[in-house]
Amino acid sequence: MSFALVDYFEPWWIQIIKGIVLFAIGLQIVPLVLLAERKLLGRFQGRYGPNRVGPYGLIQPLADIVKLLGKEQSRPETSVGPLFIVAPVISIMTAVGTFAIIPFGDAPHIFGTRVGLYGVDVSIGPLYIFALSAISFYGLMLGGWASGSKYSFLGAMRAAAQLISYEVSQGLALVGVLITAGTLSLTQIVHAQEGMWYIVPQLAGFLIFMVAAFAETNRAPFDLAEADAELVGGYNTEYGGGRFASYYFAEYLNVVVVSGVATTLFLGGWLIPGWHGQPAWTDPFVVLFKMTLFISFFIWIRATLPRLRYDQLMSFGWKILLPLATLNTLATAIIVVAVHK
Repeated sequence: MSFALVDYFEPWWIQIIKGIVLFAIGLQIVPLVLLAERKLLGRFQGRYGPNRVGPYGLIQPLADIVKLLGKEQSRPETSVGPLFIVAPVISIMTAVGTFAIIPFGDAPHIFGTRVGLYGVDVSIGPLYIFALSAISFYGLMLGGWASGSKYSFLGAMRAAAQLISYEVSQGLALVGVLITAGTLSLTQIVHAQEGMWYIVPQLAGFLIFMVAAFAETNRAPFDLAEADAELVGGYNTEYGGGRFASYYFAEYLNVVVVSGVATTLFLGGWLIPGWHGQPAWTDPFVVLFKMTLFISFFIWIRATLPRLRYDQLMSFGWKILLPLATLNTLATAIIVVAVHK
């Protein structure tokens, strides 16, 4: 297992610019995903989506954001003030931090300096992702507990059990990719797929990863963290205005992040099959196109499948996904060892 070897140096001002650009891209992508989801859900369900605010309803996400930010910030008297405020911030920061390591391309020369088309290429990419995922758990848990409401706390407990259960299977699904690539660097994993995308030899791992991703991002049919038997919003029941918008933003940014991770690990990142002289400027567009396919798949599943019961959710995670992910990891390890011998 090798680590990332960066053979170039980026000046500090380039790193600052990259940080600002990445955050700005995230802020722009989330409203577009919201608009695309509402439009596609309308088409899937035989109705109109947003079509009143702006041409073809294109300004609807901006109207929603302005409405939420304009609402009064309030909290229950029984809430824990500092933690109640910090909880949604944790969710946003972990989502943006994970978004920073998704590679949108290699490191071409820009203005005479090599600049990686990513925030940072850490030597422990998947471990970095799961570390921030573990921290994001505190954003949900603190939000439910600090609200001082039993319904919010029950929603937070459901979210915690769901995230922990499916994170195990999701992590094991990625081990097969890491064993095959022999590296923990996301950019080097992309280069290792020049001959074949890992969705082919790791099809089982890909399917397990995607199913677990729906649960990790609280998306239908695994959106049990938001509502189950009671007509409330789960851990964010007591949140409104800008703080609710923060949770909402983090949830949809996590969908974008998962789509980017799946693109990087299973669909060859910026690589196009059979095109060896690919210009560097096309790399980000290829990655964004593949991510768009995954985001559309998330929306399609939401419009198609009903919500599961909570016992079905937990049974599927522990009794089906986890054994399959373990078998996939063992099979991959045996095949890789046999091939190298």
